[in-house]
Amino acid sequence: MVGGMTGQGSLTEYLEGFDELINDERTGKTFGEIVRGIINAGSLVCQRIAAHSGILSKAKEAGQRVSRFATGESTKRSEVDAEHLAAKLCERGVEQLAESDTDELWLIADPSDLRKPQAQEMENLMQVRDLDGNLVPGYRTLNVLGVTQGRRGILYHRLFSSEAEDFLSEPWEVQRALKTVSQAVRSLQERWPVSWIVDRGFDDVAVWRTIWEQQEHVVCRVFHTERLVAYQRLDGQWKNGDVAAAQGHLRPMASTRTEMVVRRGRQKKMRQRVTVEIRACPLRLTYDTGVRRESEGEQAEKELWLVEVEVLNATMKPWLIITDWPVMDAESAVRILRMYRQRWAVEDSFKFTKDVLGWEEVQLLDFEGIRTLVALAWVAAGFLYELGITLEWEEVRFLARLGGWAERKGNRPGKIVLTRGLRRIADMQATQDFLNNYLEEHGALPPKIAGWLGETPPLEL
Repeated sequence: MVGGMTGQGSLTEYLEGFDELINDERTGKTFGEIVRGIINAGSLVCQRIAAHSGILSKAKEAGQRVSRFATGESTKRSEVDAEHLAAKLCERGVEQLAESDTDELWLIADPSDLRKPQAQEMENLMQVRDLDGNLVPGYRTLNVLGVTQGRRGILYHRLFSSEAEDFLSEPWEVQRALKTVSQAVRSLQERWPVSWIVDRGFDDVAVWRTIWEQQEHVVCRVFHTERLVAYQRLDGQWKNGDVAAAQGHLRPMASTRTEMVVRRGRQKKMRQRVTVEIRACPLRLTYDTGVRRESEGEQAEKELWLVEVEVLNATMKPWLIITDWPVMDAESAVRILRMYRQRWAVEDSFKFTKDVLGWEEVQLLDFEGIRTLVALAWVAAGFLYELGITLEWEEVRFLARLGGWAERKGNRPGKIVLTRGLRRIADMQATQDFLNNYLEEHGALPPKIAGWLGETPPLEL
C-alpha cells in the first residue's frame, strides 16, 4: 500500500476485463488511452480525447488515430466494435451484481436520445426530440442498468436509428433488449426475484407480456390511462372500465416522509424532506399473448395493482404506476415507491453521465464509428460505476469540490469542474498503477519519493 491507497479498482485493472476482445498490443494500448482520454476530456471529440491522453497526445494526427480506432480501420484483428463492447460490459455487470448481498435484482431501462441539432452529414441521422419537444437530428439509445443493494452493473447498451439498414422497428429494439438482458441475468434470477422498473414509454402489453414470460416482474409508470381493465371498486365489487376510472377507487395505503428533489411553489427544485401519500387499487388485465407477434396467441389474465404516489405541497403531478407486485399494506406500498424512486435516480445519473462524458459531442460521420465511440463512453461510465460513483447528488458535489467548485447558494457545479474532478480521480488511479508497478519491479520507492508519500524507506544495511 502506498500513501494509504490500494490498486484495487484501478482503471488499468478494470480495462483488463476487455483483453479477450483485443488481439494486438497496439490496439490494447489505444483502447486504454481512449477510455482515459474520454474520462479526462469529458468529450467524444476525437481530437480532445487524444489531447487528454499522455500517450496519444504525442502521436502525429492523434485525433485521426482515435477516429480510425472507432471506425474499425485500425482494429481489423480485434473485436472492439459497439456490439462486442456492450456484450463485455454486460458480462462484467453480471459479475459485479453477483457479488451483492441482496434479496432482489432491479432492471432499469432508460431510452435516451443523442441529439445533434447542427449535424447534417453524419450517417443515418433520424429525427428525435430536443428538451423543448422540437424535432432535431440525432440517434436513439436504449440502456439497461442492473441495481442491487450497493451494486450497479451496465447490462445493455445499443445506439440505433430508423434510417439504418439494420433497423426493423422501435418495439423490436425494446424486445431485443428485454430478451438479451433476461438471458444474461439468468444465473442471478435463480437466486433473486427480478423486476423491470420502467417509465411511461414501456406502458405496452407486448413489453409486459415478454417480461412475464421470462418469469420477471413489472413496475411501470402509466401512460395509457384509457387502457381497458377490470378494477375493484371501494365496495369490493369488480367492474370493467379503464385505468382512469380505476383512479376513483384508490385506497389509502401509506403516508411516509422521505427526501426528494422537488419544487414547492415558486422555489427552485431542491432536495428536501417531503410527505408522500400512496394509494392503490387491484386490477385485472386481460390480454392476447400473441400481441405484435406473427403467431397466434391466447387470452390470458393477470392480476395487477394500480398505485398512485403523491408528493404533498409540491408542483409535480402524482405518479401513476402499474405493477404485478401485490400492494396490500403500507410496507408493500412504500416498497413500490422505493423501487420507482430508484428508476428516477438512475435516469438522473444517466443524464449526468451523458453530459459529463460529452456523449452528444461525437462528430464522426460513419454510423458504426459513432456507435463504437458512444460504446467506449459507456466503458468509461462502467469504470465510474465500479468506483462507486453512481453520480447521485452527494457524489456530484464531491466531484465538483475535487474539481475546485465553491459550494454556495445558487452556485450549481458545471461541466468544467466536474470533468476536472473526474480527471483528478483518473490521475490518482494512474499514479497508483505506476507506483505499484515500480514497487513490484524495484522492491521500494526512491527514499525521497517514499518520504513525500508518507512511506518509511527501507533501512540500508
